[in-house]
Amino acid sequence: MSIYEEIEIEDMDYDPLKLQYTYPCPCGDQFQITLEELWDGEDIGICPSCTLQIMVIYDEEDLPLLPGDEEREEDEEDEEEEQLVKATQKQLVVK
Repeated sequence: MSIYEEIEIEDMDYDPLKLQYTYPCPCGDQFQITLEELWDGEDIGICPSCTLQIMVIYDEEDLPLLPGDEEREEDEEDEEEEQLVKATQKQLVVK
């Protein structure tokens, strides 16, 4: 496998409807990599029209959340808030 170029994810275009990053390929098409592939640890964007590939440089913490993960994050925040409220109530009862 030969890599044409290393590209920072900030230099790529993101389509929130397709959950996909793209970058112009010299052949005239676009290199593509999905958000799901990135979350799975993949870092190779492919061009569907030629054999060129790019390596995408990114930090997982900077990626948008996948649909469904946002709900889990909200649930975790709600759970943490509930635990804090219970701990505060226990302290008030003890005093």
